[in-house]
Amino acid sequence: MMPPRPSLPKRLLDRLRYMAFRALLAGLSVLPFSPRVRAFGWLTVHVIAPLAGYRRRVRRNLSMVWPDMGGAERQALTSRTLDNFGRTVMENFCHADLGRHLQGTALEGDGLATLEKARRDKRPVLFVSAHFGNHEVPRHLLAAQGDRIGGIYRPFTNPHFDDHYRRTLASVGGTVFVQGREGTVGFARYLQGGGWGILFYDLHQPRGDVLDFMGLPARTATSAAKLALKYDAALVPWFGIRQPDGLRFRAIIEAPIPPDDPVTMTRVLHARLEARIADHPEQWMWVHRRWKSHEKALRTGVPLLRD
Repeated sequence: MMPPRPSLPKRLLDRLRYMAFRALLAGLSVLPFSPRVRAFGWLTVHVIAPLAGYRRRVRRNLSMVWPDMGGAERQALTSRTLDNFGRTVMENFCHADLGRHLQGTALEGDGLATLEKARRDKRPVLFVSAHFGNHEVPRHLLAAQGDRIGGIYRPFTNPHFDDHYRRTLASVGGTVFVQGREGTVGFARYLQGGGWGILFYDLHQPRGDVLDFMGLPARTATSAAKLALKYDAALVPWFGIRQPDGLRFRAIIEAPIPPDDPVTMTRVLHARLEARIADHPEQWMWVHRRWKSHEKALRTGVPLLRD
């Protein structure tokens, strides 16, 4: 069954927002890549995030996770988070420039030996990552050495942004599967055939298991672990960690998650991400409503029971 067509005002508003964004990209395109990235980070902090409500959302998330954090520290961390968010958006929409910028960046980490063995054995690899630093950096570097990384992505509600970003993902290398039943089946077949793919595990999943994340209960998808177990795929976390200059990256391929039951494996993934956030708290995208069910539980007084 096809979803209902949006109303005419909604379609017009979506188009106007996309046209405004494209006009902004065109205006910034006169700048070299690095100043362009810095400029969009600044615009996100001072203009886009306040208008979109992102600053308020980041502060709310930080106050839930670290209630004892001082107001000035929370404000500063919010600004640094939004700067990373804006830089990442610009980098990923200007994917060709990002690819050239990353030339000379090396993949590193304990998981590289796992990838080499998987290539020899033609074994599927399921990468798992979070919206941390720039999560697309390792994909660029793997694509540059000939690896194809497919993935499922969550469509934008604005179809113009969605079409643009889907083409961006496909151009980096790998088949793009849209979130939903058909996309999930296609992605599963892709892994079954020995493909390499990527899933993200740090977004709110309405029907997910309730697992601790950053000390709070969060509904979490365990599908990555389930798929890895079903298709004997190595479950390998990656991270693109932004460096202090705000422009360079370390691309880390971590050691694979040992096979276990899906909930235990996902808890290990949470622990890996929590360790990265402890080192670089501004690099996780606190703009997401990760604890949406927990917030509802606080409002209603009905506790969210952990699995």
